[in-house]
Amino acid sequence: MAYSLSGLQQIGPGGKGPRLWMYSTTDAIAAMNSEGYFNNASDLLQVRDTIIAVDSNTPTNHLVIVLSNASGVVDVSDGLAITETDSD
Repeated sequence: MAYSLSGLQQIGPGGKGPRLWMYSTTDAIAAMNSEGYFNNASDLLQVRDTIIAVDSNTPTNHLVIVLSNASGVVDVSDGLAITETDSD
């Protein structure tokens, strides 16, 4: 599947500092962390922004960081898995 702008929502502060985003999709993290996946959001995303990437199909959550955004090409980090445990 491809990136969908409707799945991306800013949830954290803007201004000059990094922003926090939520992105929900049925795509796996392997697709989302590929260079160019977020190109259609290049006008929105800034270097160092953090995206909470939610794969609603698996389901899994990852934190990805925007590493570069140049000439409309966005690259993000591989993603840090957010583990979900409930030991009670």
